[in-house]
Amino acid sequence: MDFDLAQTDSLLSTTRAVRKRLDLDREVPDDVLLECLQLAVQAPTGSNQQGWRWLVVRDAEKKAGLAEIYRKAGGDYLAAAAADSDGAGQMGRVLDSANYLAQNLEKVPAMVIPMIIGRLDAVDAGSATGTNATNAAAGLMGSIIPAMWSFQLALRSRGLGSCYTTLHLGLEQEAAELLEIPAHMTQAGLLPVAYTKGTDFKVAKRPPVEEITYLDTYKNPIR
Repeated sequence: MDFDLAQTDSLLSTTRAVRKRLDLDREVPDDVLLECLQLAVQAPTGSNQQGWRWLVVRDAEKKAGLAEIYRKAGGDYLAAAAADSDGAGQMGRVLDSANYLAQNLEKVPAMVIPMIIGRLDAVDAGSATGTNATNAAAGLMGSIIPAMWSFQLALRSRGLGSCYTTLHLGLEQEAAELLEIPAHMTQAGLLPVAYTKGTDFKVAKRPPVEEITYLDTYKNPIR
């Protein structure tokens, strides 16, 4: 299969964490979400277990409840950090953007809660069978995060945006009670979903990979 490398590279390099440019007034149809999720579940999972589950939240009261949990878990910190930074520099802009999302989260057309079957709380139990905590945690989260990223790429290709947020997980149990999520499921984040205001996202400034890539040992830069 021949891919259009220019388009593929553009998709991969311009899929940004979108917050202020989410269109809070435009509806997102179910069929678009399902189409993107259908692509998301083509992602690999550990042992091909396919334990992902997805919860789409549209109900105004449920969204308001999640937004309150989100702010309670870290909204005050974000607001204070954004005020201290005064929006200066890259980090200041990120904090300002994150605070904007926290203060307006309930207004997004849809929230998607990605979940995976299993509990990080049970990771210690694996040590009895020779599975250490790092391995178990990496295996569990590594079975849902690739699908989340595929979902975000699919959104971008259709003129929608999102960002990977985890702030509410500090109060995961409260969110589970609000959304009636069973105890054996782990929430992996919260993805606010909306069409974007414009699609002209740019390549981010990143360090040259030669400066952060090593060959054979960590002491040996690849160049």
